[in-house]
Order: sequence, then C-alpha cells, then structure tokens
Amino acid sequence: MLRTRLTERLKLEHPVISAPMGFASGGKLAAAVSAAGGLGLIGGGYGNEAWLREQFAAAGNQHIGCGFITWSLHKQPHLLDIALDHAPGAMFLSFGDPAPFAERVKRAGVPLICQVQTLKDARRAIEVGADIVVAQGAEAGGHGEKRATFTLVPEIADLIAVQSPDVLLCAAGGVADGRGLASALVLGADGVVMGSRFWASAEALVHANFQKAAVSATGDDTLRSKTIDLVRGINDWPGRYNIRTMRSETTDRWHGREDELRAAAKTEMERYAEAAAAGDATIASPLIGEAVGLIHDVRPAAKILTDIVREAETILQKAPAWVVR
Repeated sequence: MLRTRLTERLKLEHPVISAPMGFASGGKLAAAVSAAGGLGLIGGGYGNEAWLREQFAAAGNQHIGCGFITWSLHKQPHLLDIALDHAPGAMFLSFGDPAPFAERVKRAGVPLICQVQTLKDARRAIEVGADIVVAQGAEAGGHGEKRATFTLVPEIADLIAVQSPDVLLCAAGGVADGRGLASALVLGADGVVMGSRFWASAEALVHANFQKAAVSATGDDTLRSKTIDLVRGINDWPGRYNIRTMRSETTDRWHGREDELRAAAKTEMERYAEAAAAGDATIASPLIGEAVGLIHDVRPAAKILTDIVREAETILQKAPAWVVR
C-alpha cells in the first residue's frame, strides 16, 4: 500500500485522482475510481446542467468529486452550487483564476483542488486557499501549456515547501502507469491526477472507435495545437492555452494554417462534427496525451488503478537496492 499525505488527507486507499475530463469523465467512471480506492471526478466541461445532474445520479452513493473549466464556470456559476449540493469529495478548478469560486468551495467544507501550468499559477492557487495544487505538464491530453511535468512538479514542490507546507501537490501529464506514479512521488508529489489512462477505460464516455485508435498510437502521434478547438467551434479559450490531441487529417491539414481555417470554419465544423459523432479518428482527433503510447488496451477503471499502484509499489520497493554504500 502507498501511504502519502494525499491518501491520509482525503481518506483514500491509493494516491490517485482521475482527471475531470470534460464529458468523458462521467459518473460511472468517477464512481469506479472511487470504489477502487482512488478519488473519481466528474468532468463538468463547459457546463451542461442536465448532463451534470445525470452524472451525479449515475455515480450513485460513491464519494466522488467534480471539476470545472474555471473561465467557463463564470458563464454559469450556479453549476458550482449544484455540484456542492452533492457534498463532493473535492472540487477541481483549472484554466483561470480560482479566486471568484474559492471562498464558496471552502465555506462548504470541500477540499479545493487547483490545477496549474506555471509557477505563477501555483502561487495564486496557494494565495486563494487551495488544499491541493495539481502541476500539469504539457504532456497532458486536452488543454494545457508549455512546461514539462518532470521539471514543473519539483519546482512547485519546492515553492510549497517554503510558502505553505500544508498544501498538497499532485502531478499530472504523462502519468499512465506505475512508473509515472512512482516518479511523481520521488519528484515531491503526494499523488497523481491521471486522465489519458482512464480515458481508455471501460467506463469512460468515449466512443469505442476513438479508444481503438488510441491503443495502437504512440506519443509521437499527438500534438498541441489550436486547430481542434477551431473546428469544434470553441473560440473563447484564453490565448495562453492550446489543446493536445491525436493527429488526424484535420490537424495535418490545418495546423499552422489557423487563419485560413477560420475562413473555412463553417464547412470544416460540419465535417468534423459528423466525424466525431461517428467516431472517425481519421478526421476527428481524440483528446488524449502523450501517454497514449503507454496505453495498449481498454480495461475497467478499477483494474487500471490497482495494476498501476501495484507496479509503483514494486518499483519503490526496489529503491533501497539502488543505493550502494
């Protein structure tokens, strides 16, 4: 068993949180992760009240949490109250200043998780009272920035140690097996937030064709771009962020030609929407990180979690033998 400050603070068996991937992390996935000893999070995405209520219902009585895209939550702030009404195990905010929502989360007695992509963001998260800071490296699937997990995590760990030692730290981006979990703990994290590996789980709300395409891909088959947001008609992301997806005909054609894509947006959006609905990964790009190259099958979330923890335990148990005196 891996015991860390995260398992003790949140009363978990394993130091693993499933990422709140928008509309992929539903109640069934969140419940499966929590039931297996981690903390599962529903991905509130851009905000859909009916969907959010359905997913909390789908989670049943499992103790789960919820995450939102912070800048989008400003458009529908009542969604935070809906989530808080379910007494979540944690609230996860990313991509924007968490300050406008932090007090409400803290007042409800719910742990506040703030995902950050820079040291400046980490300082702000600590300032507004985050209980857990998630250092997200650029390897992650979906939206993010430029810093790499391997350097961002220990840098933020050092910041926390000096400024606010009681704040916990999780690593995100590129963690998809026991090696990643063990590495994160060595780098100074108290646990990990995993997205891509749970995206390729039996419970994820992901088209089976996309999952099939992912398990045969490598990290080389992904890229960070703004192309997929444009063809999905999502134009209000702050300029500092872009999105990592698998490559497709769409990214091959339009990456680096975003101005031309905007001119052809109507036709391309219709084509892309049809492909996404059909699970056509040649045209529609699955939202997954560089860790896709470490994913070779689709399994139940509980099996994924226990296997990763067992592998990390084995690695860490070997560590004393590496030190020769």
